[in-house]
Amino acid sequence: MHWIALPRPVDDALPQGLPADAGAWWALRFSPRVALIDEALLIEVSTTARLWGGLPALLSLLQRPAARRDEEEGDGAKASEGEGEGVVEGDAAQADAALQAPAPTALQALAQLRLLQAGRPLPQRLPHDLPLRTLTDVLPHALQLEHMGCRTWGALRALPRAGVVRRFGAGLLRTLDQAWGDVPHQPRWVELPERFAMEAELPALVESAGALVWSARRLLQALQHWLQGRHQGVLALRLEWHHHLRRLDGVQLQPWDGMDLRTAEPAQEMAHVQRLLAERLAHCRLSAPVDRIALRVVQTGPVLSGSASLLPPGPDEAVGDAWHELQERWAARLGAGRVQAVQLHADHRPERMQAWHAPGDASGPTATGRAASTSRAADAMPAQTAATDPRAALWPTWLTRVPQPLQVQRHRPCLQGPLGFLAGPQRFEAGWWECAAPAGARQAGDGTRGLARREYFIAHNDAVGAVWIFRDLLQTQESCAWFLHGYFG
Repeated sequence: MHWIALPRPVDDALPQGLPADAGAWWALRFSPRVALIDEALLIEVSTTARLWGGLPALLSLLQRPAARRDEEEGDGAKASEGEGEGVVEGDAAQADAALQAPAPTALQALAQLRLLQAGRPLPQRLPHDLPLRTLTDVLPHALQLEHMGCRTWGALRALPRAGVVRRFGAGLLRTLDQAWGDVPHQPRWVELPERFAMEAELPALVESAGALVWSARRLLQALQHWLQGRHQGVLALRLEWHHHLRRLDGVQLQPWDGMDLRTAEPAQEMAHVQRLLAERLAHCRLSAPVDRIALRVVQTGPVLSGSASLLPPGPDEAVGDAWHELQERWAARLGAGRVQAVQLHADHRPERMQAWHAPGDASGPTATGRAASTSRAADAMPAQTAATDPRAALWPTWLTRVPQPLQVQRHRPCLQGPLGFLAGPQRFEAGWWECAAPAGARQAGDGTRGLARREYFIAHNDAVGAVWIFRDLLQTQESCAWFLHGYFG
């Protein structure tokens, strides 16, 4: 086994109300075996060091501040300038290069860390020459042992075991054997809760919603470490705040109020989530001063590590926000109804190949299109888009919002004059997996519900140019069978 000892995170840096081991969650991304022993954070990395490029590379990564560590790893939250600094600032001093002690056992690593913290050099022979006072269970007996001339681990180990047991008890030898690695040492491992739902008391009453962002930074930091330890990203969360007053101006107040926040993709970057919260809270007004906040994760999803480039970045190459993050920021700032994102659907009906929805709204794509279908055959149909369908070369640039009926003269469709056919027909038959519209409710050319069977043509005349029309094969009357559906640029 190989242990790394780091200074234990300062409890004062954590918000009140968090679990005692929340300050150690960040280390679970490097190994599932993390323990808090006395004043140290210990990580067992014998089975995970090779995943980080070997022990030297892992030690080098742990030496860096949190912002650089995330940046170089490429997996997790990267602190941005200005807005994101507060999310990771409490993690920057957790892996000081001068206070990092690797050793074959947890107690040896802890002892070496204590020497480094005291500014004393490590002995040449380890662990024999480690001072006795670096072992916690020896401290009650340290003075007696020193009077006997026993000041190091090796000197204590050289004493007759039976005499040590009679005078100091069996626990002292058991601890020494654990420190030497002769007896297994099983500390209490740090474990992540199955669900993230935490409250934190505010240091002072908050009267403006914008100030809640600063108070929520520590909760976001704990959330970031929780997500990284579970290799998940947040899709939906809820921020709540507790009113300090129960009644204001004669009006009864609810104890808690809050807001929901969704992201388009699983997010581990808390700087982005913090920006979204800031934009949303800028439009909120607190009903009363707030004394406590709570953060709860509603939905998560798996996060895949990004692929790094083989080439170094150019001198003028800048890393910007992802497209979905920019959309979410616009929606938070301008309102969800003012920003729309497109979602492709696996449907052959042109008007159903895409849908518009609010960024981060999971109900948008599923409320329309194929997700509303209950047929297994529909769910199994492969997604074919304009990029993969060879017929897409003959599709128009713009579609009409609703198919427009065309007049028919001498068996030819007319649009400001007779239309001549340039290409076609292309047959589209889809929607058979959906429930058909009730009798009398379906209009000619309406393929938004139920079966749609059409033949598309590219038509042209001098008045309108090239247009995309179709003949509805479900119509028995030719005069009601032709429709305009698109224009070419």
